[in-house]
Amino acid sequence: MELVEVEDPVAADDGIVVEVGAAGVNFIDTYHRSGLYDIALPMVPGLEGAGTVIEVGAEVSHWAVGDTVAWTGSIGSYAERVAMPAASAVAVPAGITSDVAASAMLQGLTSHYLVDSTFPLAAGDRCLVHAAAGGVGLLLVQMAKLKGAEVFATVGTQEKAELARSAGADHVILYRDVDFAKAVEEVAGPDAIDVVYDGVGASTFDGGLRVLRRRGTMATFGNASGPVEPITPLAASAAKSLFVTRPSLFDYIAEPEELQNRSDEMFGWIESGQLDVRIGLELPLSEAAAAHQKLEGRETTGKVLLHP
Repeated sequence: MELVEVEDPVAADDGIVVEVGAAGVNFIDTYHRSGLYDIALPMVPGLEGAGTVIEVGAEVSHWAVGDTVAWTGSIGSYAERVAMPAASAVAVPAGITSDVAASAMLQGLTSHYLVDSTFPLAAGDRCLVHAAAGGVGLLLVQMAKLKGAEVFATVGTQEKAELARSAGADHVILYRDVDFAKAVEEVAGPDAIDVVYDGVGASTFDGGLRVLRRRGTMATFGNASGPVEPITPLAASAAKSLFVTRPSLFDYIAEPEELQNRSDEMFGWIESGQLDVRIGLELPLSEAAAAHQKLEGRETTGKVLLHP
């Protein structure tokens, strides 16, 4: 990646142009850059941010110049200005800064759909959250606790263990020191977890299947350690009639109303103090490559932001 000057974007008739206050850095950006997820090149990375509307398309009536908005799903957020469909943006409440809004969109809405829709958690359910001190992990732990679940969390260091505990995790496991599946079984017994939320992928998938209860759910939503090897339906059936799903955020916010409803509930939790968004690293736009290196090297906790 390199910093270049390009022409200022122009709003389409059904779009807006936003002056970016902060852009979020996510693992999906590294997948686009590396080629794990196919995308046409050259491209400007970044699917998430927040800022101020500076231009409104001719057919847009629900946004005005000066509005503060946040978004996820529109490529090109590593920039000073970004054009996007008006339907991709959501209103940011007055009490939430652009930094917090940018930090919450992709990872917060991912956490929301996982606990609300992919496997709707209820009081007393047991879930396992991998990479619990990361951007998604910290939000996922908090939202699971808001739903009344018992949370098992894996992390890599003692520092990250403290972060997971502060987010509300009931049981924190240092996966580098012990077999996490065995550690879960020592607390909960065999086949005791209702759902595994796995954003790590290859290195954690098999252990996650092991701890699930009969008819439990494996929600594998990321590839931080590499993609999961193919699994056959027969293998899933042999391993306790499990449900294995590979959800994507953008199928859970495809309709503007659903996007806004999820965002409203998430922002409401933030405003009430029930959900803490931790910003772990902020860098200038010119250091986007360093942000990717730190994220892929597991050197970050919480959210990574870029500032134009």
